[in-house]
Amino acid sequence: MYTEQELTAQGYKAASAEYFTGKAWLKPLVTPDNDTNCIISDVLFEPGTRNNWHTHGSNQILIIKTGTCYYQEEGQAVQKVEAGGVINVLPGVKHWHGASPDNIMIHTAIGINTEKGIVNWLEPVTDKQYLP
Repeated sequence: MYTEQELTAQGYKAASAEYFTGKAWLKPLVTPDNDTNCIISDVLFEPGTRNNWHTHGSNQILIIKTGTCYYQEEGQAVQKVEAGGVINVLPGVKHWHGASPDNIMIHTAIGINTEKGIVNWLEPVTDKQYLP
């Protein structure tokens, strides 16, 4: 586990509690501008943390760097993707992702074609959805 000081020193900022159950940290790597239509961030999820259901206007690519990513698309079973795994979330697919209950999870999130929108936040993931 990292301390808040260590995370801040590495460039992480606390994620908005409005969109997460638990504590998450964001580290922006690339921000969209007039020349770059993608957004890339590292996201650290503390144990048991997950984001709300959401969709994207274009693909979101998740590269799992540390831990196990819990990932679910609406109507599907929760998937457990280990470090080194990659998830390609298609446009408009309602989904969520987060850490396992016992360990942190860090993924690099890549949002492409940001001119189509970055994220549409929806309702929180319930405990029953997280741990069926």
